[in-house]
Amino acid sequence: MADPKGFLNHGREVARTRPVEERVRDWNEVYVPGSLLPIIPTQASRCMDCGIPFCHNGCPLGNLIPEWNDFAYREDWSAASERLHATNNFPEFTGRLCPAPCESACVLGINQPAVTIKNVEVSIIDKAWDSGDVAPQAPERLSGKTVAVIGSGPAGLAAAQQLTRAGHTVAVYERADRVGGLLRYGIPEFKMEKRHINRRIEQMRAEGTRFRTGIEIGCDLKATDLRKRYDAVVIAAGATVSRDLPVPGRELNGIHFAMEYLPLANKVQEGDFVAPPITAEGKHVVVIGGGDTGADCVGTAHRQGAASVTQLEIMPQPGEDRAPHQPWPTFPMLYKVTSAHEEGGERVYAVSTTHFEGDEDGNVQWLHLGEVEFIDGKLTPKPGTERKIPAQLVTLAMGFTGTDQENGLVSQFALDLDERGNIARDRDYATNVPGVFVAGDAGRGQSLIVWAIAEGRSAARGVDRFLTGVSELPAPVRPTDRSLMV
Repeated sequence: MADPKGFLNHGREVARTRPVEERVRDWNEVYVPGSLLPIIPTQASRCMDCGIPFCHNGCPLGNLIPEWNDFAYREDWSAASERLHATNNFPEFTGRLCPAPCESACVLGINQPAVTIKNVEVSIIDKAWDSGDVAPQAPERLSGKTVAVIGSGPAGLAAAQQLTRAGHTVAVYERADRVGGLLRYGIPEFKMEKRHINRRIEQMRAEGTRFRTGIEIGCDLKATDLRKRYDAVVIAAGATVSRDLPVPGRELNGIHFAMEYLPLANKVQEGDFVAPPITAEGKHVVVIGGGDTGADCVGTAHRQGAASVTQLEIMPQPGEDRAPHQPWPTFPMLYKVTSAHEEGGERVYAVSTTHFEGDEDGNVQWLHLGEVEFIDGKLTPKPGTERKIPAQLVTLAMGFTGTDQENGLVSQFALDLDERGNIARDRDYATNVPGVFVAGDAGRGQSLIVWAIAEGRSAARGVDRFLTGVSELPAPVRPTDRSLMV
């Protein structure tokens, strides 16, 4: 245990953000550089090293949190990095992007602010990179087996890295022009600078993983041909079909899916555009959807100089404390103020869009909405609450409905789907097609980055066992009570 009285002597401190007026003028990460590391040993000392560390169960990766908290407290950063990488291939991603279900499951969180697990995690890995403790781990010998991974998001990258280190020859296919999936084009730069992806890709290349960008399996290359070329295939294509909003006026110009809007802003940062083809500059922006993707749209609109930003959510505003039906250590739905919300804009809850109104040129100008309430368990419109708000750019950030089936990947492989429309798989992540496996959102449905990495690692173990008859890769995390997970 780091410090038996740490949680009694020290309060919770989190990473400091840069002033709003400064950070909305650039696309750098919102946190004050270098401000976190000095407080981390003290914050790590708050870890109680519980007899039953529920943080392990709160994290889909099964991270060894008390162990690397102890090393961080002692400032043994190399040992902390080794423990962190034992269960997580990309802690610099999760430490920036994960909503930290581990903190919701922290035992200290029963009656005190939880340990800042996420801040400790990102500090350990950033220190490891700065100290040169993150090095390529090339396999000692090759198996002679080949694996294709479809998709270069966190699930695909985790599977590819594990399989490469096991000695297999792995090629990752990505339909976009750069590697990273939604990490690259769905996450704004101010949440995670893309240099973090780039150096991981260089590490993986040094280990032997190959990357093939600009190739969409099912269109540019038939899935059946890919299956003939490789001994095994891992599908990690994500759940990329955006949920639509079929109301009158949806066809008007200026209404876009979030994943049409956000990637263009990222492409500006990559140098592909001087200005994004879709921009919020000078416009009244409405974001439909109250989740993290919606918040990403809000922060992006601020940086593009929107005249106003309004975020709509159909559900009621969550409370600031746990609801009775979401007791510790489950992940609660709480009112959350992200860095994007700190920067301005209005959030409106319990409303539903009825229709859009445009001008004579077919451009959206107004969004009509009405309040809703739960009656007998159903969301029902409240009469007399209809109104309209200005809307010259609307982004739909209402989640995703499943894997893209129009490109032919599912049909060409002849894959079975489950009742939710995801690719069906067994406990070893194998599909109905021998040698074809699925990991991440493509099989699970829209979920968290920690689940994607966990599934990528677990699918890699299934593939390794399929190719060799036995696997030396780490056993997948299988919590006995999945209600404790997100």
